[in-house]
This record gives sequence, C-alpha cells and structure tokens, in this order.
Amino acid sequence: MSERKKRKSNLSTVGESINELLQVYRIQNKFDATRITSSWENLMGTPIAKRTKRVFIKDRKLFVELSSAPLKHELNLSKRMILDIFDKEFGRKVLDDIIFI
Repeated sequence: MSERKKRKSNLSTVGESINELLQVYRIQNKFDATRITSSWENLMGTPIAKRTKRVFIKDRKLFVELSSAPLKHELNLSKRMILDIFDKEFGRKVLDDIIFI
C-alpha cells in the first residue's frame, strides 16, 4: 500500500506538467502573450474587436491599436477594469499596463 501512495504523490495534472515545461524552456511569456492577444475579441466583445486594428504585447504591456477615437477614450477610462478582466481570465497578473494607440 505504501508503494501505491508513493506513486500517487508523484502524479501531476496535465496543466501542471505543461506549466513546468513552459518554465523549463523559458517560453511562458511568449505563450502568455499569444493567449492574451488571441483572447482579446472573446474578452472584450465583437463591437470592440471590430474597431481593433492590431493587438500586441511588449514588456508585459498590451498595445491595442483602435480605429475609433471615442472608443480609445472610453477604454482608457476603463483600463483598470480591463486589466482585472485579464487577471481573472488567466488566474494571475499577466499584464502591467494597456496602451491604446
């Protein structure tokens, strides 16, 4: 029975294994950046995504190029809320700032 308990303690979930691999190969940041940019439409909604020209990440800052000046102003006022949406979605702080251009 002690052999069986020992085996169970060495098991890890698929998610834990993937996270470990991402850290070992030092690609966690690139993986996060890809997930963040690809989730922009899903998290912000279609109306905002339709007015988004480009989304990219540099130095933990999300840059969002918008085609609408009023939307840019509105989103600037909601930066903290948007950062909270991303934190909640990813279960940890993944961005330091959002820059609307």
